[in-house]
Amino acid sequence: MANIKYYIVGILFLLNFGIHIHAQETVSNDPETIQNTIDYRITQAQYDLDNNNYYPAKKKLEEALQLAEELDNKKSIGLIYSKIGKLEHIIDENDEALKTITKAIEVQRFSKDNVNLADTYKTLGNIYMSLNEYDQALTYYISSLTLFEQEGLSEFEAEVLLNQGKAYIELKQYRKARERLEKSLALTQRYDLKKIRSSALIYQARVYYFLNENEEALNLGNQGIQIAEINNFTDVLNHGYLILSELNEKLGNYQLSTQFLKNHITLSKKLLEIKHQNLSPEKRAKFILDNQTEYQKEKEADLEKLKVDKSLNKLATILSIALITILSLLTLSLYKNNNIRLKTNNMLHKKNAELILAKEKAELASKTKANFLSTVTHELRTPLYAVTGLTNMLLDENPKPNQIQHLKSLKFSGDYLLTFINDILQINKIEANKVDIEYEVFDLRRKITDVISALKNSATDNGVEIHFEYDMNIPLHFKADQIKLSQILINLIGNSIKFTKDGDIWVRVIKVNETPDGIFNLKFEVEDNGIGITPEKQKHMFESFSQGSIQINRKYGGTGLGLSIVKGLIDILNGKIYLKSELNKGTTFFFEIPLKYTTEEVPTEQNKNYFKDVTANELSNIKILVVEDNKINQMITNKILTKMKLNCDIVDNGEEAVDMVKNNHYDVVLMDIHMPGISGIEATKIIRTFDRELNIFALTAVTIEDKMKEFEEAGFDDIISKPFKQEDFEKKLFNAVIGNKDAKS
Repeated sequence: MANIKYYIVGILFLLNFGIHIHAQETVSNDPETIQNTIDYRITQAQYDLDNNNYYPAKKKLEEALQLAEELDNKKSIGLIYSKIGKLEHIIDENDEALKTITKAIEVQRFSKDNVNLADTYKTLGNIYMSLNEYDQALTYYISSLTLFEQEGLSEFEAEVLLNQGKAYIELKQYRKARERLEKSLALTQRYDLKKIRSSALIYQARVYYFLNENEEALNLGNQGIQIAEINNFTDVLNHGYLILSELNEKLGNYQLSTQFLKNHITLSKKLLEIKHQNLSPEKRAKFILDNQTEYQKEKEADLEKLKVDKSLNKLATILSIALITILSLLTLSLYKNNNIRLKTNNMLHKKNAELILAKEKAELASKTKANFLSTVTHELRTPLYAVTGLTNMLLDENPKPNQIQHLKSLKFSGDYLLTFINDILQINKIEANKVDIEYEVFDLRRKITDVISALKNSATDNGVEIHFEYDMNIPLHFKADQIKLSQILINLIGNSIKFTKDGDIWVRVIKVNETPDGIFNLKFEVEDNGIGITPEKQKHMFESFSQGSIQINRKYGGTGLGLSIVKGLIDILNGKIYLKSELNKGTTFFFEIPLKYTTEEVPTEQNKNYFKDVTANELSNIKILVVEDNKINQMITNKILTKMKLNCDIVDNGEEAVDMVKNNHYDVVLMDIHMPGISGIEATKIIRTFDRELNIFALTAVTIEDKMKEFEEAGFDDIISKPFKQEDFEKKLFNAVIGNKDAKS
């Protein structure tokens, strides 16, 4: 009996042991567990990398790579290769880094991992920057930027734009550098990216330094250094101290220049020492020795385990039958669970395929919409250029008194149509998240007064009086996007004027609160005693093409886009809008936005006469080539230039434009885009192969935002959108043909 008792106890022990071993094997082979291990290794490696422990980081990444390849997880494999390549770049093994990054790109393209692929392209651009191959670097930065834009990851675009700016500085293309850095700064402000902002400010200072705008350069550089010092961004400070040293030396501030240079040398030595310590042969040898010791310990543990296994071998043999029975039951259970998992996976795959199809349809619809808008606006802008151009010319040519009113009506209709087109494009930009915030110092009370003054005639025509109330607790000067604020107020006040007859409108600005860092949360009110809005219609007031009713639309006019634009702009400015209305009693729109108070002075506007101050001799030496296939547009552009006393030649296709530029000297080429034969873009590319200095402007009716990248790559210096304001057109021509000469002299 005693023997049977011990035998039963042994069976129970072995059963428990076998189940435990099986559970361990199941867990260790579980894909989810392996993936968790991979993710943990990557996180550990990133921590080591952030703390300059390069070799331990590389070991952890190699371990993660081995597990990912066993699991055949392409996304993890691509990410790990990307991180290894970045690490190899940091430790100056750029040849190896290029090979590793190339593997990462191949895997990420195959797995369509666009987010991580964008980051990999950025790393590849950084590698080529360190190899002084700046054009190659720009190619990959553009690829990175395109993917981040496709994925809607605007906050990640800031660093790529900063790196593009650095590359253009090295290529001495300072205008392009300044543009990229300005876009980067706008994004850093929106997403509070302090490190990238400090670096972008410092490199923008360098751009202004090369453009001889020394005071602005000094201001930007000090801002960047201040942010870097507060947040202890040592690598940013290292470059910043050197740039400010050069700038102060140029301005004659030799004491400051010397101090910044000393700071740079001290910090450079410190950073070099840290890097040397972490990359020294002694450090690497110690790391290898530690790994060998760890390997020996693992082997000793394996030997001990082997001894234990031998002692248990006899007991395992005796109870093999019991184990087989238990394992058979476990196998049956696993089989059933596997069937359930397969059914679940099939269902998930089906749902995933449906979601992918829906996503592709949505993307196709979005592209179709964008293409449709681009085509329609182009087709509308081209004849509109003729309408507005001819109307302005007729008004300037002393028309008969009985014709003036007709011409003004025609001009009004053209302006209205242009406003409608611009509203559609504004809605499209807002929906595509392509609207950037542009910060300027301005006087808030004066800005609102100017908006009210601009709308005064419309108010008078409707018998409306506008009252303005400004809270005395609110300062005057702020740094914000005054253009968008003006658009919001023009739409809201204009809306109130339209729906108010022989009444009053009150515009109020009230302080809500103030934060310690100088942010004023302000409430703006636009109240009227007009026709009001029904509760049902109030729910849809901020939707595109929404108005009170068809009757209201016919009676009062409008497109129903104004309030939708207002809502989109207020969201961009981190504000909120709401309304209160009662039918036949009036409506009040409220919106709250944060504005940054500033002690800076508002820049004074300088009104230039442009070509009026240029001598006749200088004007006679200026030659302009107009490339335009539309005969009416040729005539209008020619008349505008003649009025400015400028000489021009006209051709109607791209091939002739290339020949004319080869055989003649021109100061500016005004290039249309859509023409028979080769397009304006192709013609410009050809011209750029033999003339890099000629000013080429795209004179086009296409939607600029959609083609900006293509225009830049082709080599255009600037873009003039048809129909244009003559003052803007004259200013751009003046800066191109006279301003550049002044700068050179």
